[in-house]
Amino acid sequence: MVPISQAWTVASYVAVQKFIKGRKRYPLVLMLEPLFRCNLACAGCGKIQYPDHVLSKRLTPQQCFDAVEECGAPMVSIPGGEPLIHPEIKEIVDGLVARKKYIYLCTNALLLKRKLDLFTPSKYLTFSIHLDGLKENHDTAVCRDGTYDTAVEAIKEAVKRGFRVCTNTTLFNHANPAEVREFFDVAMDMGVEGMMLSPGYIYEKAPDQQGFLHRDTSKQLFKQILDQPKKSWKFNLSPLFLKFLQGDFDFECTPWGSPAYNIFGWQKPCYLLQDGYVKTFKEYMEDTDWDSYGNKSDNPKCQDCMVHCGFEPSAVDATFGSWSGFLATAKATLTA
Repeated sequence: MVPISQAWTVASYVAVQKFIKGRKRYPLVLMLEPLFRCNLACAGCGKIQYPDHVLSKRLTPQQCFDAVEECGAPMVSIPGGEPLIHPEIKEIVDGLVARKKYIYLCTNALLLKRKLDLFTPSKYLTFSIHLDGLKENHDTAVCRDGTYDTAVEAIKEAVKRGFRVCTNTTLFNHANPAEVREFFDVAMDMGVEGMMLSPGYIYEKAPDQQGFLHRDTSKQLFKQILDQPKKSWKFNLSPLFLKFLQGDFDFECTPWGSPAYNIFGWQKPCYLLQDGYVKTFKEYMEDTDWDSYGNKSDNPKCQDCMVHCGFEPSAVDATFGSWSGFLATAKATLTA
């Protein structure tokens, strides 16, 4: 569950964009990638398959701030790569907190415990910890033994120090629904404020091409996982997105809702696809052929995608964009 102040900020922002400024397309979360290098080599990841000279590049704090100001989204997700590798990550986070942006710093937590002293607890800062299930499942997914135990230790320390912490779980076709539900219990017992989850995107460059979920199998899996959810489970996700994962709602992707900025510039059309880069956010919004993307398009790269960064903005837009969407969200919340 997100704080009321964050929910109000997002709701107010959406209302201004839709009803005052009359915008059909607007950003909700900036996916800010300050680097691609990581200290893991997960089999399902397509973000680290770059040559070394690319992996050595970094965004400066000022480049990050400029992108945030140019985009204007109320929330900023900092994925990677592994952001905690960035030598100026403290300056980046401090600058975004000063700008009152709600930050989700996405990390595998291998470095988190030793770097917690760099940061100050704030309602604007959440550590989003990559955990793909219980110990065996997680260590297998990230291709390194011991990572689960390290991450759990870091989570408990961050919670103890008063930081906002959530888990971020990507599921593939080998996921066992009963074990995922058990993981939810374990995660909540760690004291996290909520959980995020998503099916993995089918990266062409990922070493493991057999583990990805397709659209129908995604719905079947999440229907089993989220059937009769426990009251103790808290998710940092829109209730309508959770219903979408189960096939109960049908949303079209809104890639502009989570625009991506990295060392190459503004990435078209989204964080997951790389169909070119432009220098400015204005160019990104105005020059991208949006009709060429999404489940309703003929683009084969979009047909099986149900990923959080593409459809959570759609769910949020539906929630705050009309009374019917708001009432549907209220119903989904009450019946969860």
